[in-house]
Amino acid sequence: MQSPADSPNPEPTETDTARRDFIRKLSVGLGATLVGSTGLLQPISLLANSEAGPTGLAALQQGRKLGVALVGLGKYSTGQLAPALQQTQLCRLAGIVTGTPAKAKQWQRQYNLPATSVYDYKTMDRMADNPAIDIVYIVLPNALHAEYTIRALEAGKHVICEKPMATSVADCRRMLAAAQKAGKQLSIGYRLHFEPHHHEMMRLGQQQVFGQVKQLVADNGFRFGNDTPWRVNKELSGGGPLQDLGIYCVQGVVYTKGQVPVSVTAKYGPKPAGNLFKEVEAAMSWQMQFADGSVADCRTSYAENLSSRLRAEAARGWMELQPAFGYGGLRGSTSQGPMNIQNVNQQARQMDDFADCVLNNKPTRVPGEMGLRDVQLIEAIYRAANTGQKVSTTDVKAVLDKTLGK
Repeated sequence: MQSPADSPNPEPTETDTARRDFIRKLSVGLGATLVGSTGLLQPISLLANSEAGPTGLAALQQGRKLGVALVGLGKYSTGQLAPALQQTQLCRLAGIVTGTPAKAKQWQRQYNLPATSVYDYKTMDRMADNPAIDIVYIVLPNALHAEYTIRALEAGKHVICEKPMATSVADCRRMLAAAQKAGKQLSIGYRLHFEPHHHEMMRLGQQQVFGQVKQLVADNGFRFGNDTPWRVNKELSGGGPLQDLGIYCVQGVVYTKGQVPVSVTAKYGPKPAGNLFKEVEAAMSWQMQFADGSVADCRTSYAENLSSRLRAEAARGWMELQPAFGYGGLRGSTSQGPMNIQNVNQQARQMDDFADCVLNNKPTRVPGEMGLRDVQLIEAIYRAANTGQKVSTTDVKAVLDKTLGK
C-alpha cells in the first residue's frame, strides 16, 4: 500500500471540475441501489448487549450516541439510512451534505438539524470544527467516493463509504492511506455482514456444517429504468450492474466459502436495443474458481429481473437464501429445512456496529481493505470478460469476514 506521502491529492482536472459540477446539480438519484423489497418482518433488537464492547455498553446505558453526517441525500439516504438512524442505539443523524438548497431546508426541518450541521459540497470541510459529527457516511456516485472519503478523513472524521469502495484500485489505496494518516476508521457499507440470514450462510459454509462447499451460485439483477442516470454513465459509475448489483454476488460467495478465489472467467451479456447501455455493460456472467477446486457461478443484470439468490452445494447438503440481497424480506433454507430467521433493519445494525467499533477502538468487520479486495476482484472480472481469458486473482487482498469459532 502506498504511504500517505506517496499519494498526494492531485490538482483538479477538467474531469474533476465536471464531477463537482454534476454533484452540485444532482437533486435526485444519489445513494445505493434499491436492490429488493424494503419491507421488514418483525423487528428485533438492533444491537444486542452481548455484541457491544465495554464503551458501547456504557454508551447504551448513558444514552450516548455518536453523530453521523450523510453526504448525498438521494434514494438510499432518504429511504434507508435516515430512517434507520431513527432506530439506532449508538448513533444519530447529526448532519447532512447536499448540493440542493431545497433539500437542505427540508431535511433540516424534518430531522431538527441545526444550521451549523448543514453543509454543501464546497463547505463540507468545515465539519472539522463540528464536534457533533463523529462519523461521515459517503452516499454518492461511485467515482466520487474517493474524493469525499478523503475529505471527510482529513476533516478528522471516521468514515463509512458505500460500495463499491471506488472505481479503481488506485483510488482504494489512496483512501486507505488517508485513513491511516488521519488515524481514523474506514468502513465499507456492506450491510449484509450484519444481517442474520447471511451470518448463517457464513457459519454453515465456513464451518463446513454440511461438509466442503463444492459449488456456489449467486445472481442479482433487475430491469433498470434509468431513474438514476449516473449509473449508466461510466465516468461516474465505473461500470454497470457488476459494480452495483454484482458486488453482492462477489461478497456472498466469498464469505459463504470463506476463501478468496484464485482465478475468474467472465463474459458480457447481450445489450437490449437502444442507447441506454452504450457506456456500460447491461449484464455479466462470471465464474470464480477456488484453490480447492470448487467454483461459483454468478450473474448480474440491468436488463432482466433475476432471482436474487445465494446458494451453496456441499458434500452432505445445501443452503440457500432467496431472496438474498434485498433490504428486507430475506428467506433462507437448507437441506434440513427452513432457517426460520427474523429479518432486521440491516442499515441500523450496520451503523450501530460501526459506532461500537469507534467507541471501543476495535476494527470493523468490513474495513476498507475488504473494499479494496472487491474492487480488485471486479477489475479481474472485467479483464476476463474483455480478453476471454482466465484471469488470476492470487494477488487479491486476502481479507475475510471469518465466523469460525463464533
